[in-house]
Amino acid sequence: MQTLSWIDWIVLLATLLTIVAYGTWKTRGRKTAQDYIKGGNTSKWWTIGLSVMATQASAITFLSTTGQAYTDGMGFVQFYFGLPIAMIIICLVFIPIYHRLKVYTAYEFLENRFDLKTRSLTATLFLIQRGLAAGITIFAPAIILSVVLGWPIVYLNIAIGILVIIYTVSGGTKAVMVTQKQQMFVIFSGMLAALFIILDLIPDEVSFTNALDLAGASGRMEILDFSFDLENRYTVWSGLIGGTFLALSYFGTDQSQVQRYLSGKSMKEMQMGLIFNGLLKVPMQFFILLVGVMVFVFYQFNQAPLNFIDTSIESVLASEYSEEYQNLQKQHHTLFNEKKALSLQLSKNQNNKLKHDLFILDSIEKTQRLESKYLIKRAIDTIYAQNFDRLKSELLAITNKNSNTYKEKEAALNTLYREAAKDTKTNDRDYMFITFILKYLPKGLIGLLLAVILSAAMSSTASEINALATITSIDLYGRNLKEEKDEKHMVKVTKLFTLLWGMIAITIACFANLAENLIQLVNIIGSIFYGNVLGIFLLAFFFKFIKANAVFIAALITQAIVITGWWLDWMPYLWLNLFGCLLVILIAFIIQIAQKNNDEVGTE
Repeated sequence: MQTLSWIDWIVLLATLLTIVAYGTWKTRGRKTAQDYIKGGNTSKWWTIGLSVMATQASAITFLSTTGQAYTDGMGFVQFYFGLPIAMIIICLVFIPIYHRLKVYTAYEFLENRFDLKTRSLTATLFLIQRGLAAGITIFAPAIILSVVLGWPIVYLNIAIGILVIIYTVSGGTKAVMVTQKQQMFVIFSGMLAALFIILDLIPDEVSFTNALDLAGASGRMEILDFSFDLENRYTVWSGLIGGTFLALSYFGTDQSQVQRYLSGKSMKEMQMGLIFNGLLKVPMQFFILLVGVMVFVFYQFNQAPLNFIDTSIESVLASEYSEEYQNLQKQHHTLFNEKKALSLQLSKNQNNKLKHDLFILDSIEKTQRLESKYLIKRAIDTIYAQNFDRLKSELLAITNKNSNTYKEKEAALNTLYREAAKDTKTNDRDYMFITFILKYLPKGLIGLLLAVILSAAMSSTASEINALATITSIDLYGRNLKEEKDEKHMVKVTKLFTLLWGMIAITIACFANLAENLIQLVNIIGSIFYGNVLGIFLLAFFFKFIKANAVFIAALITQAIVITGWWLDWMPYLWLNLFGCLLVILIAFIIQIAQKNNDEVGTE
């Protein structure tokens, strides 16, 4: 557990409270649905562009993307290659339609084109996937503060969620966008400062060019992969094709993004805002990945732990595998000394033999880290087994005393059993950057970097619960009312739904886990739903002969097949976006043609 200095506390709290207070004050008194949901249609293009970027750049971006780069290198940037293409298509196709129809949500258009049930189904798919994602964006910064303060993650989930709810309920879309400009300024400033400090911490004899060369020798600078191997998640082709379809669905049909540019002063402002995002997003992600790679280079000269989660190490050292783990730590220390000497030598002498040797040592280190995780998992299993035997004996004793309370006690003990080692985790990539920040960065900058990550979490979560509330109030509640309600009523209802979705997001965060990697988890959740939703919109835009019933049935079938495909791991998750999109279009075609043939037969 780390402790913050008073300077870091001042920087952190002053930054966050200023953003919350400013957003609440600046957007107070929004009384009409136009003001509350669409921000009064007053946003300029740079506000739209920064808000779109801030919505996507959650705390997960800075925690997981840097961890991804540290472990696997720069190849993840290929994930974003399709984004500029998607921005152009959305500007040419989606925005003119939304602007002409003056919609509050993307799904209003679907009812105009198809019917109410198709609109409601698509809105519901959005609510499911975005509700899950909102919980994860709260969970990510809670990890940070749990490391810093040693507080339970559940309490931190609640605290972060409440901070976001305060200004989002107060000011609606305008509050989200006003605060996001300040948050993006904090984010850019903090990450630039972090990069310069990291470079300063690397030995003087190692230049920036040398650092890049060291990263390349360890396989961290392999940016482009032109292979068609479906086993590789991130290639040029998965980024250009799967990434384009994912970005089309996310920016074109996901209300958390659509609501950002629907607040634009004009169609031109909306389009310029998205183009601004398209031009800046890939360089921004490249920069964040580069920060992660530079942390990797730093650890070539400063020994990294086998596992970045202190509680995991404590658990294994307290188990019967303690001696085995300590031996592994000694091997890790010996390997570090070899790598450090070779890295210094390589920085002075460009030599292919040295690069090869460093690559081999890096592969050995990866193996050691995997072995470390394996030992930790074995320790966890041992803890579970020991607790199970103890709890089983307790359960038997209680059962003998009073059989009537058997089920109640069984449930309580099973809960205790599941809780036995839940705080011990083996996936530590998402802890890498925060551990580095707390251990090596100077006072004041630690507070700023924590403010960066928490600001990103707040901006993304605020956009999500704002969009979830809008969809619930407009597409489900408002559309199904038997009598029309006035503006004041709809604003009040939207605020209540904002509060409700904020509470739901907090609840989901409390049950979240690290899975494999947070940045991948969020994109996996999106990919399961986005392809299907995008296909529905493309059918609405371009295939006028396909009717509502065919689309509705096709969407249900497609979603079931995509979930099955993800569960059975048919393909890398990015390709699910293309697969779902094409599948719903194909099935809708088949159903519509079959229905047309049946109608023709029936009239003969």
